[in-house]
Amino acid sequence: MKLKVLVIIPAYNEESNIEKVVKDIQTNAIDVDYVVVNDGSKDHTLDVLRRNHFNYIDSICNLGLFGAVQTGFRYAFNNDYDCAIQFDGDGQHSAKYIHLLIDEIAKGNDIVIGSRFVEEKKPISARMLGSRLISASIKIVTGKAVKDPTSGFRAYNRSCIKEYALDMNNPPEPDTLVYMLKKGKKIKEIQVHMKDRESGESYLNLTNTIKYMSRMIVSIFLIQPFRKK
Repeated sequence: MKLKVLVIIPAYNEESNIEKVVKDIQTNAIDVDYVVVNDGSKDHTLDVLRRNHFNYIDSICNLGLFGAVQTGFRYAFNNDYDCAIQFDGDGQHSAKYIHLLIDEIAKGNDIVIGSRFVEEKKPISARMLGSRLISASIKIVTGKAVKDPTSGFRAYNRSCIKEYALDMNNPPEPDTLVYMLKKGKKIKEIQVHMKDRESGESYLNLTNTIKYMSRMIVSIFLIQPFRKK
C-alpha cells in the first residue's frame, strides 16, 4: 500500500534558500506533499512563499525549531498522513533521499534517520563533539547506537506522528530518541550526504549550540529514562 507522506519544512529567515528547497522536493519527490512552517521569519521568507504559491503555515511568532516542527506534526496528524518527514529549510538536505527514508518506514521501522555517519566516519572537530557526546549518552542509557542523533532529516510513521503532535513534552529532539527506544520503537539510520548552508541564519549559533547540547545530555540521563511509557 502506498503511504501518504508529508514533508515538514521549518523555516526561519530562509528567503535565500526556501524556494530552492521546495523546488528540490517538487522535482525529486513529486509524489509526496509538503508544508513549509514559516516560524515568524523577519526577512522576506513569507513573501517568497506567497509569490510561489507554496503550501505553508505562517506562525505569528518565533516558536523555535522544534515548535515549528511540532506545528508540522499537528498538520500531518490532522490530515491523516501515514508518514512525516522532517526536512531542513536551509538547503542542507537533498530530496533525492526522501524515498529511501519512506521505504524504510514501509518496512516497519518507526523512525528513520538520514544519517551522515552510517558508512562514513564522524569527523573529529569541535562541531562534532556535541554529537559524539549525545551518541555516547544514548548508548549508555539505552544500549542502542544512534550515530547521527542531531540529524534534522528524519521520517516518522503514523504512531510517532500522533505522539509528537499531541504530546508537548515530547518534541522530536535527540533526547526523546531515548524515550522512543525505551518504548520499543524501531529506529533505523540510512546513509545520506548533506550540503553546507549557503546563506541565511541558523537556528543554532555557538552560544545556543552549547546550551542545546548541555540540555540534551541532562535530559538523556535524568529525564527521558524515567518518563512513563
